[in-house]
Amino acid sequence: MDLQAFNQRILPVQGRLFRLAQMFLRNREEAEDAIQDVFLRLWVNRQQLETYQSIEALAVQMTKNICLDRLKSHHKQKTSGDADMLSLQADDVSPYRQVENTDSAGLIHRLIGELPEQQKLVLHLRDVEEYTLEEIEQVTGLSNANIRVILSRARQKLRDNYLKANDYEAGY
Repeated sequence: MDLQAFNQRILPVQGRLFRLAQMFLRNREEAEDAIQDVFLRLWVNRQQLETYQSIEALAVQMTKNICLDRLKSHHKQKTSGDADMLSLQADDVSPYRQVENTDSAGLIHRLIGELPEQQKLVLHLRDVEEYTLEEIEQVTGLSNANIRVILSRARQKLRDNYLKANDYEAGY
């Protein structure tokens, strides 16, 4: 695979890979470093890439593994940063509502961070990256039925924990 073919096949998924890395690492610089590692490994092994059914699935799997390795090696605690990423900044929204939305987004980020890795990955691929179930099947190696169960459990756990957190906060 030459440079032009590499750029045409790999670079279009850079944004998805970055968002996935940022979801795991919760740090822009760490995510950029992880993506750089993925691209370096893909480039070094570019001659073998044609043997894979889906290079994108390989890149996603590599990104996930590199991020998990980085988390293990740094012994990082999951943080609830990036709450401002989902904050709504519309002019017609009151400041009170903006703060409420930012708090809710921060809570959702924290709760997603507390999900088991497999649930977090499947939820991110489906709801954030909007992968089809077949694409998730290729990336994770899980069956379609298993993906549906994991997704359902992740959403249910997220919903329950969100409601529990809001009920607890409302009690004060």
